[in-house]
Order: sequence, then structure tokens, then C-alpha cells
Amino acid sequence: MPTQTTGRFTFTNWEERAVGPTEASPKLAHASVTNTFSGGIEAADTTCEYTIVYVTEKTGTFTGMEALVGRLDGRKGGFVVEERGSFDDDGTVHCTFEVVSGSGTGDLTGLRGTGSFTTKPGEQSFPYTFDYDLS
Repeated sequence: MPTQTTGRFTFTNWEERAVGPTEASPKLAHASVTNTFSGGIEAADTTCEYTIVYVTEKTGTFTGMEALVGRLDGRKGGFVVEERGSFDDDGTVHCTFEVVSGSGTGDLTGLRGTGSFTTKPGEQSFPYTFDYDLS
């Protein structure tokens, strides 16, 4: 049976640039992001790379990979998650993520799991949930 853990994360850096013609529609972009997680996942200065599709000026979808190194419920190690999500015209972001198979290191070797988060404009930190198994 999976274990569920929760916590919060903050964006500590967001660098975005257009990919291809800026007048094209839909627009493509790439973002390099650094996050800090607290709670069940404790990881500072994560490495996250997103590919973003802006369907309109304010709506679209994204995919990305994020490498987290730190602790998961006290177990030391690292892992990578694949993220997929969308963003609404009010700025709300919905995202689901899944551990990349075989990416767990240290005490997190064999980690499998899925999670999600929703971010809203104006908030300083954002809640996440993560359901996982270690084999």
C-alpha cells in the first residue's frame, strides 16, 4: 500500500525564454526553474526544466523533468519526476507528476510514486501530495 506524504514548495527562480518565432501561435517556450520543497519531501535548489505551449496569452500546457536531492520522509537520496500540467487564464496551474523509473538513489533506490499540486497567483508557497512505494 502506498505511503502518502504532503508538504509545500516555493519557486526560488524562474527563467523563461521563447522558442521559435515569438509571433507564432501557439507559442513555445522553455523555462529553467529552481524550487525548494519542505514537508515530506525536503529538497532545496531543485533542477527543473519545462517545455511550455501557450495556446493563448494566458492558457496552455507544459511538460518537464525535475531532479530532487534531499530527503523523503527522513530517507536520504534523490529522484527525478516527470511533470505534466496546464495553466488557466486566471493563472492557476494544475500539475501531476510521476517518479521516473530507476531514478531513485541512496535510501530512495527503487522509489515509485505519483503526486500533484495546484498553484494559485499571489500565494508564496504551494501544497503538494505524493503517494509512493519503496521496493
